[in-house]
Amino acid sequence: MSKTKLELTWIGKDKRPKLEPRILLEDPSLSYHAKHRLSDNDQFDNKLIFGDNLLALKALEQAYAGKVKCVFIDPPYNTGSAFTHYDDGLEHSIWLSLMRDRLEIIRSLLSDDGSLWITIDDNEAHYLKVLCDELFGRNNFVADVIWEKADSPRSDAKYFSTRHDHVLVWAKNVDIVTLNRLKQLDIPAHYNKKDSAGRIYYLKPLRAMGADGHREKRPSMYFPIIAPDGTDVLPKNPDGSDSRWQWGLEKVKNESERIDFVKTKGGWSVYFRIFFEDTDGRPPETIWPHGEVGSNRM
Repeated sequence: MSKTKLELTWIGKDKRPKLEPRILLEDPSLSYHAKHRLSDNDQFDNKLIFGDNLLALKALEQAYAGKVKCVFIDPPYNTGSAFTHYDDGLEHSIWLSLMRDRLEIIRSLLSDDGSLWITIDDNEAHYLKVLCDELFGRNNFVADVIWEKADSPRSDAKYFSTRHDHVLVWAKNVDIVTLNRLKQLDIPAHYNKKDSAGRIYYLKPLRAMGADGHREKRPSMYFPIIAPDGTDVLPKNPDGSDSRWQWGLEKVKNESERIDFVKTKGGWSVYFRIFFEDTDGRPPETIWPHGEVGSNRM
């Protein structure tokens, strides 16, 4: 029985360019950096490369394979509206071959915890998604980010006034890739309490909720916590079944100052404090408004 796989096919997919190893040659007349280092963190290894990007990637591969943490590319959108020096407006199959050849080298350049970010519009976004799923593995797809590129509607649009582009993100290995979180400058409304030292916080139930709210999930996290009146409080679901705490016994003892008790009709409810100053920010979202990241207005 022959093995088959899910893949995108196109005319000329089996044709690949024959690339020999390449080297980069520095043009001293165009090179510039400081005469000496001012600190140990100074960067002297930035490169601006002029030429065919496929050959440039091939040249970089020898020294940087497996070492690049992040790659961002803004390829031709294949719409016939790119810059003069791009071979844009190509027939889809040619465009896919050009992208495939470059993406294969980009994947080899990425470190195991690296990621690839691609800006593209609807004309090729969905073909590119399938192509990259094949190259990087569908499980390594991270997100399709919507960038609100336009800050106003186009009244002359024939059908829809296109307002966004895509930023497609893949990981070399999704199990170990990490993304920076966004620092929150404004305090969210749910941080509605303040301790004696002026630290702002909100309360979250210590009892595990939803699918995790079952004693058998973590039996060691089912134990009594002593309430202010000396009674034992056990983690119970609304239906009376046994739940579990989100913290273990040692953490409850070591961080008892973060625990609050709220008296209810049914007894005591146990909460823990989450302080705003301890948050590491919020995860980036998949919609980027133009007011936060800018538009493409010229």
